Amino acid sequence: MNEKIEHKGVVKQIRPGIVDVNITQMSACAACHAKGACTASDSAEKIIEVPYHQANLKVGDVVTIVGSKKMGWNAVLLAFVLPFLLMMGTLVAGSELLKDELTAGILSLGILIPYYLILALFRVKLKKTFSFTLKVE
Repeated sequence: MNEKIEHKGVVKQIRPGIVDVNITQMSACAACHAKGACTASDSAEKIIEVPYHQANLKVGDVVTIVGSKKMGWNAVLLAFVLPFLLMMGTLVAGSELLKDELTAGILSLGILIPYYLILALFRVKLKKTFSFTLKVE
């Protein structure tokens, strides 16, 4: 299960050891012929930092960013699944222990603050874990 995810992008900036690549992230229907009349189509531009140490790139080059599907699933787990489980667990426990739904709801939302602060503290380690590679066209 070493499948890869690839996105084409354009080099925006080159710094020592890092290349900033601009990719356009599109929803599934953004390529549809009716996207001009539909409000469901969506696309967003993202800047991705990619470690790169070769000197044969210049701003404006088209490149491909490569990451593993496992990395994508781990990102979904950290960003959505674990916070949801933490929030729901706090809501259920708070409702049972406190017998006050409002306080339990506030606690369940408040538990996300320390969770995301902990993620922010481990930002450097996570950046190494979730790193992309660059494939020059």
